[in-house]
Amino acid sequence: MKLYCLSSDAAKPCFVLSFKELLIMLDCGLSAHSVLNFLPLPPVPSTRLASLPNYTPPHVNDPLLEGELKECCGRVFVDSIPEFCPPLDKVIDFSQLDVILISNYTCMMALPFITEETGFKGQVYATEPTLQIGRFYLEELSEWVSAPGGGGAARRWKELVHLLPAPLASAARPRAWRRLFGPAALARALARVRVVGYDERVDVYGALDATAVSSGFCLGSANWVLRSAHEKVAYVSGSSTLTTHPRPINQAALRGADLLVLAALTQTPAHNPDHMLGDLCVHATVTLRAGGSVLCPVYPSGVLYDLLECLSAHLEGAGLAHVPLYVVSPVADSSLAYSNILAEWVSVGKQARVYLPEEPFPHAALVRAGRLRHARSLHDDAFSADFRQPCVVFCGHPSLRFGAAVHLVELWANNPAHAIIFTEPDFPYAEALAPFQPLSMKAFHCPIDTSLNYSQANKLVRELRPRELALPEQYAAGGARPHISADVPTVVVRRGAARSLAVRRRAARATLCGALAARAAPRELRAGLRCAALSCALRVRDARLELLAPPGPAAPAPRLHWSALDVEALVRALAREGVAEARVEAGAEGAIVHLPRHDTLVHVERHATHVFCEGRADVRQALRRALAACLPHI
Repeated sequence: MKLYCLSSDAAKPCFVLSFKELLIMLDCGLSAHSVLNFLPLPPVPSTRLASLPNYTPPHVNDPLLEGELKECCGRVFVDSIPEFCPPLDKVIDFSQLDVILISNYTCMMALPFITEETGFKGQVYATEPTLQIGRFYLEELSEWVSAPGGGGAARRWKELVHLLPAPLASAARPRAWRRLFGPAALARALARVRVVGYDERVDVYGALDATAVSSGFCLGSANWVLRSAHEKVAYVSGSSTLTTHPRPINQAALRGADLLVLAALTQTPAHNPDHMLGDLCVHATVTLRAGGSVLCPVYPSGVLYDLLECLSAHLEGAGLAHVPLYVVSPVADSSLAYSNILAEWVSVGKQARVYLPEEPFPHAALVRAGRLRHARSLHDDAFSADFRQPCVVFCGHPSLRFGAAVHLVELWANNPAHAIIFTEPDFPYAEALAPFQPLSMKAFHCPIDTSLNYSQANKLVRELRPRELALPEQYAAGGARPHISADVPTVVVRRGAARSLAVRRRAARATLCGALAARAAPRELRAGLRCAALSCALRVRDARLELLAPPGPAAPAPRLHWSALDVEALVRALAREGVAEARVEAGAEGAIVHLPRHDTLVHVERHATHVFCEGRADVRQALRRALAACLPHI
């Protein structure tokens, strides 16, 4: 068994497991840190961004580089449509992948890069919320990136990256960065996904079963358990033991695995999610009371549901119930509506509200009360007519490189009364704000990441007790104090590497045809164990083993000997065969039977017998008959 790592971002993992002649991809996360090197794509033309000065490296006179780089407050950006860093495509041939298992919608954004234009013919499995909300994410990104007004295709700078200032000079493999696929390719990729439910066993080409179990991280998030007749592999990605809106984590299904693959732990281990949520409410309240508005660049799902619930309640308690909440996203309507029909995937407390009947989430009631409004874009007529300040606006993208958030930052940047609050942990907030400097509006960093932190992960590993643990190198870093320290053999994997695992196939399960079953005469070896010798033909088809009756007349079954050798019985059997004068020397590892007249030694161990014979052929035949007479057989 081998494990390949195709992603450098541990929070957006992509592994390939070689298991029982199958190639199984575990998640296909898309690293978006590369977009921070690009200028934002404003939804409306920006005079400020267009007037930024061009940058040319010193002592470089290359006309092809003209206009590709812009400078803002000492930082150099690429003036082009932002590009992403997909999983490595040179380590594994994607056309050979048999199955892709997706744990949650934050770890499926690279799916089109795996399935489209690669010859991929395998199966993709995910839960229904993962598929639908992942669709929202990809459609939103596609609409932003394909919007008119974006920069051209800047490529020359990648050839001269070593001459550019930091952080562009240290960009990881910029030639491998790629633009997002178009809407048609995204639709084809999502059409490949087959929906599964929690605890539903999926047969993977007859070789093993794959089961999705709740991970407690977000709606529909799952950990995967791969089980064959004799091996068990658990994949834990994006899990949480906190009490939030999803169903809680199912730890029982993960216990006792031969291999545990651990990924997507918290990106902000020093920040408590509850404290960050409280800080956000305080910052928003202070800003609104001072007459300013609040901008929260967020994804269209996930933590957004908790933010709407907690912030609306806090503002009502602070006497600010009249402040409107806006959600601006191309998929805002679909995301908010879809979340309230997912009773199967939410916590027990929210499930109970469904049977009252009430919506699991309060944002439907906020919409009916007029406190929450949503729109596809800032220039929607209905939204523009209703928009009033002070307010709280939730919109994307957290990187501030595309989406409605770009225009709002441009609009409010020079007003210190306004504030922007970062809650998503995927991007450093200072780098996200770099193209908008100098900035007068207040900026707060309140990252909310409910994934397992390092102490919770260590506790989980101790409780699950796997025989072997595999994890990305980021979690094993730290020198003398590693982040994840378990009392089990640990394999550390890094991007582009393949690591052999300790799990070895030692047995396989096969089916027996009726003719052979009728012919078998089992003999009891010990209590609870019966065995029979068979002559048969082995057929392997679709990873299934079948034992069939051989063609032609039935051959006599071979005689199979078993059990340890009784030395005293061997001496008696040799005497019956005419081989006398045997001397026995007992030892710690067994006994040695010495036949000096025939220049022969028989070394008897617990699990083996070694014969050293320099005698005649008739002596060897006598030894063989004596050994066969002393051993039970079937």
